[in-house]
Amino acid sequence: MARDPYKYFRVEARELADQLGQGLLELERSGSGGEIVPRLLRLAHTLKGAARIVRQPEIADHAHAIEGALSPFRELAGIVPRENVDAILRLIDGITGRVAALPAPESVAEVEVEVEVGGAAPAGKAAPLPEETSRVVRTDVAEIDDLLDGVTEAYAQLSALREVAGLAEKARRISDHISEQLAAAATRESDHPEFGRVDRFVTSAELLRGLAGQLERSIAATHERIDRELRQVRDAAEQLRLVPAGALFPNFERAARDSAQALGKEVIFEGKGGAIRLDAHVVSIVQDAVLQMIRNAVAHGIEARRDRIAANKPVQGRVVVTVVRRGRQIVFRCEDDGRGIDVAALREAAIRKGRPAADLDMLDANGLVRVLLQGGISTSAVVTEVAGRGIGMDIVRAAVAKLAADFLVTTEPDKGTSFELIVPLSMSSVEALVVEGAGVTATIPLYAVRHTLRLEVRDIHRTSLGEAIVHDGRAIPLVSLARLLGRGMASRRGSSLSVVVVAAPTGLAAVSVDRLLGTSNTVFRSLPELAPATAVVAGASLDADGSPLLMLDPEGMVVAALCAGESQPDAALARRPLLVIDDSLTTRMLEQSILESAGYEVDMATSGEEGLERARRADYALILVDVEMPGMDGFTFIEQIRRDQKLRDTPAILVTSRSAPEDKRRGLEVGAQGYVVKSEFDQAELLDYIKRLVA
Repeated sequence: MARDPYKYFRVEARELADQLGQGLLELERSGSGGEIVPRLLRLAHTLKGAARIVRQPEIADHAHAIEGALSPFRELAGIVPRENVDAILRLIDGITGRVAALPAPESVAEVEVEVEVGGAAPAGKAAPLPEETSRVVRTDVAEIDDLLDGVTEAYAQLSALREVAGLAEKARRISDHISEQLAAAATRESDHPEFGRVDRFVTSAELLRGLAGQLERSIAATHERIDRELRQVRDAAEQLRLVPAGALFPNFERAARDSAQALGKEVIFEGKGGAIRLDAHVVSIVQDAVLQMIRNAVAHGIEARRDRIAANKPVQGRVVVTVVRRGRQIVFRCEDDGRGIDVAALREAAIRKGRPAADLDMLDANGLVRVLLQGGISTSAVVTEVAGRGIGMDIVRAAVAKLAADFLVTTEPDKGTSFELIVPLSMSSVEALVVEGAGVTATIPLYAVRHTLRLEVRDIHRTSLGEAIVHDGRAIPLVSLARLLGRGMASRRGSSLSVVVVAAPTGLAAVSVDRLLGTSNTVFRSLPELAPATAVVAGASLDADGSPLLMLDPEGMVVAALCAGESQPDAALARRPLLVIDDSLTTRMLEQSILESAGYEVDMATSGEEGLERARRADYALILVDVEMPGMDGFTFIEQIRRDQKLRDTPAILVTSRSAPEDKRRGLEVGAQGYVVKSEFDQAELLDYIKRLVA
């Protein structure tokens, strides 16, 4: 790899320039120098020294000029004049441009996310085009991916250490055995002439035993320590693989400020949701589209000062960019409190560009903006540095196409406009609740978790739409994690259960789980198209061993819970389990799987005697029993329950390999409601028959 003399300077200079820009905007917002000016002076001084070390005099001179512009306000708590702020911003832009122009070897592979912003113009002149300067948010994606690959390989090597630990344990057991045998021999032959030699063997064996135990403990402790460290490295690398949305907010604020200054307007910018971390690929495409939304909001939405005063609005307009996670999507929303979209003007502009009027008559603002996305249309009467060419929305259209995204607009006259760019998630970081159910470990985004509860089974209510719980005065549909994941009904053998209440735009759902395993900051990816999942699965993360961990979609969970009641068994059926009696493990497990997949709760017994004891203790909706079993056979079992006052009306089905007519006749004579021959087994018919018997 070719040597890059500016490798570290680039990173430091960009960070310092970004901090200077953010601090300067903070200074302008606060209206007072306070502690901000000394901090900015320290940053400028650090940048100047670093630039001189790598022999970049122009960057050093710009940093020195920043010091000169700020120094008069070091001891003052008053307002730094706007012209000074503008001049310093131009110096920062100059530094950023020169850092970006530094020569770099072609082999230095980095993924750059360039965020275009405009610099302030000299007094009396229009601001330069926002495209003329750029700031950079950078992540070395390829290097981080290499690091993750290295961690995965290290885990593969760690498995070899597990094998060594197994060998050490085996050696310790052998040494224990040898030591015990020699000790026993020494006791028996203590008066033998060779006793001294045996005694030395015992001493050596004890020493070997101690060393083997020490080796086993050392390997186990080392394995645990390496495993812990590798998990931490992987978690950190996964986070570095992502870019926080908030890293773009200073550049968005700068774009809003410069666009407003160019048009003689006053604007306050606010960013929300900056903690959400996203795939750098998404950020690199979305950023330009969001910048264009901001410029549109300032140019077309925010009114001039006199118009806002006349409309009884604050003199300063507001532009708010919010990043929110919505199920399997990320929404970038840009809102303003301006005049709203002039639908009539937008329609006229489209007609002037040759769009048929008849095609436009039935379109609302959102539909007309989609026409605008086709390019070449502008409602601005004059061409300025910020608007008027009709090419700005081309950037948004390109982002929509690249990311298979959606674009929505809502507007209200004299109230404002909201633009939403809705992007499918490829990779994101989210705090999640880790749960376990039906043998599966899964995660639920923590932002959607409203409550975790420990409920008694008697707190579950049966409704016409399925099971529900009452929480905070409202009924919430209840569904098990097992059912959500298509693994049948969860068995409830205890008197209580753990429940997670999940919220989504469509409502609330309660999900019963086997265990709550805590919270975790999880990096998850959308599943590839070749590996589709159910509607409740948003994606998957990888644990340290590379095994997939499902991430559940809150909206899909709520929809599934609301629909679960349509296919649930009767309430009485859910309350009363079925009993399977068979001495064959294979047959028991097969019948249990079939019945639980159909929504039944199942208990099992391995003999007629055990089954009879269970039937007398519990209340079963139906019993399936084998004929040929050691001890009490199936015929005798049914005869016994028909003589029992409590069990005489419990439906029973014989399931057997015996198909002779006399066996079937005897089954009916002893009181069985059904006789199923295993060689003629039909799952659908059996389930249908069971449903009729227990109804």
